[in-house]
Amino acid sequence: MSEAIPLIELRAIRKCYGGGDTPEVEVLRGISLSIHAGEFVAIVGASGSGKSTLMNLLGCLDRPTSGEYLFAGLDVAGLGADALAWLRREAFGFVFQGYHLIPTESARENVEMPAIYAGLPDAERAARAISLLQRLGLGDRLDHRPSQLSGGQQQRVSIARALMNGGRIILADEPTGALDSRSGEEVMALLNALADAGHTILLITHDREVAAQARRIIEVRDGQVVADSQAAASGETSVSASIVNATPAAASLLGSPQQLVAAMQQGSSARPVFWSDLREACRAAWRVMTINRFRTALTLLGIVIGVAAVIVMLAVGNGAKRNILSQISMFGSKNLYLEPQGESALQNGGRISLDDVAAVREIPNVLAAMPYLEGFYTARYDNRDFRTEIGGVTVEFPLTINWNVARGSFFNTTDENSMAKVVLLGTSVKKALFPDEVDPLGKYVLLNNIPFQVIGLLAEKGAGRGQQDEDNRVVIPYSTASSQIFGSPYPNWVAITLDDPALMHETEQAVDQLMMARHHIKDYRLFNAASFIKGQAKASDTMSLLLGLIAVVSLLVGGIGIMNIMLMTVRERTREIGIRMATGARQRDIMRQFLTEAMLVSLVGGAVGVVLGLLIGGVLVVAGVPIIFSISAILGAFGSAMLAGLIFGYTPAKKAAQLDPVVALASE
Repeated sequence: MSEAIPLIELRAIRKCYGGGDTPEVEVLRGISLSIHAGEFVAIVGASGSGKSTLMNLLGCLDRPTSGEYLFAGLDVAGLGADALAWLRREAFGFVFQGYHLIPTESARENVEMPAIYAGLPDAERAARAISLLQRLGLGDRLDHRPSQLSGGQQQRVSIARALMNGGRIILADEPTGALDSRSGEEVMALLNALADAGHTILLITHDREVAAQARRIIEVRDGQVVADSQAAASGETSVSASIVNATPAAASLLGSPQQLVAAMQQGSSARPVFWSDLREACRAAWRVMTINRFRTALTLLGIVIGVAAVIVMLAVGNGAKRNILSQISMFGSKNLYLEPQGESALQNGGRISLDDVAAVREIPNVLAAMPYLEGFYTARYDNRDFRTEIGGVTVEFPLTINWNVARGSFFNTTDENSMAKVVLLGTSVKKALFPDEVDPLGKYVLLNNIPFQVIGLLAEKGAGRGQQDEDNRVVIPYSTASSQIFGSPYPNWVAITLDDPALMHETEQAVDQLMMARHHIKDYRLFNAASFIKGQAKASDTMSLLLGLIAVVSLLVGGIGIMNIMLMTVRERTREIGIRMATGARQRDIMRQFLTEAMLVSLVGGAVGVVLGLLIGGVLVVAGVPIIFSISAILGAFGSAMLAGLIFGYTPAKKAAQLDPVVALASE
């Protein structure tokens, strides 16, 4: 770069605060000055003179109200946020009076920060940070956090951070103000050594003794430059220039204005190394979560409850639906059912005769019509009694009810015509009366004190409607049941099996017309079992949806909790955000950091919620509640948790990214 072009040139720079509803205050009043590469400049002035505001403008942390700021000949006053971040990252290194180290990060991690935003590989930036800290006498303090370091040590960490990306220009704001005299001398010796190594040093101070060590002193008073003189070169320092990597003068590193513009455009638009940046963001987010364990746990609670509730509620709903749908196969999806019933609540139910059943069998598309007599009686074998349902059925029972025989055989037409005393046992009855016998066939049981020979065992059905045990029943010939057990020939209901289920509606109308013609009054009820059960299934779906919505509301509440906590986190960590911006973080870097924290909370909460949901489901299974876990429901619940983190974390992350660096650094 030509020496005719200053490294930094200010032309009539003004900075005002306020305006509108508040009075406007002018802090800088037309400051003009030039600083060349390699200079060691002290800007001195009393408190309130405007020197700190001037430093913020010089370091591209703030923008002037008017005037021109030329950096290597390029006007940067109107640059975008990412371009200014590039300048801060590549050209400047800040050393603050208050150190401005991130309290949750170690000394090494604080020093590495500028290199993270510059995209330096992990191993390379770790090696450089360790080398800098060792050269500054902090090799045994690499993993110490700021609270474990003295003031002088923290300031040396701050200097190492300023040098991490090369530190072409060091902006030191009252670097000795918070230090004892010995530590202050060490820091000034370091700055002198850096100046000797070719770095441009801009020292902001109110202490004229400190300023006297610079090679040029600029005095600011009431927002104006009142004096600018070359100071004599400082004498020998206690620390030699060898403690830092000697770098070429900033002028040669920055190149021509055209090269600077090209590098700035490339740097401000360059895509970060995604996985490296994401890993670093996750590491920092996890560190914050573990430090604030209690608050993190409270934030997780809403997500955990929401995810677990979604999984359990949908599993219960699916289990109930499965039970309902299983009844379709149990009672036949091709069936109509006919039962006696009054036309209104004031009428007594009519009777369905066996002649009615025979007439129904003649209707086209009717494959079978089976009358069914039922009632509860005590079954006895040896000294064991068991109350069970006795069903009087015909040989059409396996076809119409879709219920097969597991062992033995079903009775035949001869048994039915002869009123044979034979019985088939349901699984529950067999277990109650013959707990120790594998094969009860041929044995006799007493039904209503009448002996019946066991000729078969019904296949196991399980729970039916209302969780009723369908296997707690025995079936006997209809003729035997009507004459020997119930004393009535009239069935409780009739199962009508169709040949073609597609003609269900037409056949139902035909049966209805037949019964009206025979009874002349609607003293019966005719219903389609499949439609009835499907209606129940639809009701179950509605209930599952309602339960799912309740669970989603829980998840929504958890998401709102994430947003509230993240907004609080942004408020608490405003200074940290300012530090990250001062070290070169772009707006997207800040947004990624806080969005990653929200997503990590959702990730952990979602994972814990899935585990909790499965555990609760397991307990319900043990308790006998029908449960069907759905992979899609589990993935959906987990995905919803992640989506909640993304949606509700976006606003706090955006708010953090849009903070003004100067305001953020000044926050408590």
